[in-house]
Formats: sequence, structure tokens, C-alpha cells
Amino acid sequence: MIRVIFILLLPLSLLGQNTVCFEIEENPNPSIDALTLFPKYVNVLDCIHIYAEQSISDAKVLHAAATAAELLDNNEDGIIDDENVKNALMDLYTVMPLFAYEGSNAEEILFDNFDDLMDNNNFCAGAVLYNNEIDPSSPGFWGNDASVEEVLHTINACSHVEIYPAVFGLEPNSSEMSDAMDVARGGQFLSIPSNYPEEGWYHYDDWTCDYECMAMEYLYWCIVANMGLLDNNMICSGISNEWELCTPEEFQDIDILMHTIITNPEYKIPQLAPDGNYCPNNSLLLEDSVNRCLIKTIDILGRDNHNSSFYLEIYDDGSVEKKYLIQ
Repeated sequence: MIRVIFILLLPLSLLGQNTVCFEIEENPNPSIDALTLFPKYVNVLDCIHIYAEQSISDAKVLHAAATAAELLDNNEDGIIDDENVKNALMDLYTVMPLFAYEGSNAEEILFDNFDDLMDNNNFCAGAVLYNNEIDPSSPGFWGNDASVEEVLHTINACSHVEIYPAVFGLEPNSSEMSDAMDVARGGQFLSIPSNYPEEGWYHYDDWTCDYECMAMEYLYWCIVANMGLLDNNMICSGISNEWELCTPEEFQDIDILMHTIITNPEYKIPQLAPDGNYCPNNSLLLEDSVNRCLIKTIDILGRDNHNSSFYLEIYDDGSVEKKYLIQ
């Protein structure tokens, strides 16, 4: 067994303020009509540009930025994990809008000018976030914080499906992922069936979501299942109408095709769940540290750790070690 260790020096607030080494700046593009109502801006590793309305707290804006950075730089060494993803996101102007609420003036103006952004500014936006969907105290926790989901949609839509089309193509019969999804749904359905076959474990039933939309949602479920973000009884019950594989072990054992893709090192899909902290200059690649004592070990959802492959060790000096065990 190989132990890969990432150590972050964090003030331990399990439970309080997260450590995020980004700054909120003024909107660098106020003259672009679509972006004029976003006074807050964060540049995430030159790859994702976060624009937020004034009423969204700085803590929430920075949480979205940290989540994006952790997904792009999963080992938190300050370098984007996949150079191809980096180049794809930088070739476009990849944006993550944060809206105060659904139907806000900023949202209406952005989408009224969306075609102009696409045509004249090489713009890409795979998803949006609303104020009530961002919870820095519960990173990625289904039902509380949608940051992981929406940032993943943005990264996947603006990079993976474009640079690895034979693997992540969204159209029917176009990729390894579309073939895997057909198995996961119990068959190939170009529209929502009245009833999904019992042998399927992915049965999204949103009638507004076409096949390509289903594939994008499927990719999200697979990534977070592999990360362990669904390994909670309440979450598992809440998502059961759409997705059934709640633990990394279930995902590995049942969705064999997609697990092989998600864990293939060639594509560098993030394996570790974001925890809302990102400050690579504070990272130490040291396994042992003197003058401190371990006080608690928890999983990503804050529970006492019981043989989880990804866990956090909390020390009395306020530091936290992220540990990921790979067999």
C-alpha cells in the first residue's frame, strides 16, 4: 500500500474560517455588457474566472475559488494537474458566474448577452452558482453546497469533453463514457423512459435534460462517488431516485467501465474531494512533524474515520494532513 500525503497548515475550524490564498479583486471587464453587474472577481490559476454579485459574501466567493483550484490542482502543489485541461480552459475565457438569486438582474443581463460573449470573447460557461447553493462550512455536501458540482460541470464542459472526445464525448455512441452511461441506465435512452430498467443505477428523470445533459450529470456523479462525497446515509437516501452508488467501493465494483475511466491517470480526473482550503504556499511535503500531537482523524464529511481511503488528520497545532491511501 502506498501512502500519498498532502499537508496543509490550516487554522482548524473544522469548523470555522477556511484558508484560501486568493484575493477578491474588482471586475476587470466592466465594459463587457454581460459582466457589468459583477463587482467581485477572482482569477483561479488563470483558468477559471469567477464573477460574483455584490451581495454574495467574500467567504462564499473565496469558497467557490478554492473549490475550483482544488479540482484543477488536486495535489495542491500550485500546478494544474492536467496541462491539456489548463490549455483548454485558458484558450477559452472560462467563467463561473455567482448570482444573488435566480432571475437576478445580473443573470438576465448575462444571458441576454450570452451569444455576444460566445461569438466575440471566446467565452465558456458550463454552469452557474446561486448564493443559496454555496456553503463554505459543508464543502461538496449534497443538499448544502453545490460548488463542487457546478465547478466540475464547468471544467468538464469547457475542457474534458473537448480535449478527450473519444473518452468523454456526450453524444450517443460517441465515447467510452456514453457507452458506460448506457450500461448505467440499463439501456440507451435518447429521451426519459417511463420507467428505467431495474438493473440500472443511474436514472435521472428531468424531462428538460437531453442525452448530452444526462452524460454531463453522469460524469459528475461518477467523480463525486469515487471521491467519497456521497458516502453518507442522508445523502444516499436523498439522491436514490437519481443515483444509487454511494460509496467508492460500490462505484468501483458496479460501474466498472466508468471507474476505469475516472481513475485512469492519463486523464488526471481529481480523486480527492475539495475541503474548501487552498493555499499551496503553505503546503509541506513532510510526513513527520515534531512538537505536535494527533487529536482526531475524520473523513471528508467530518465523521470519525473508519478505514476510509481519503481522510484528514487533525493536530493540536492547528494543522491538518490530507491523506489518500492507494492500493
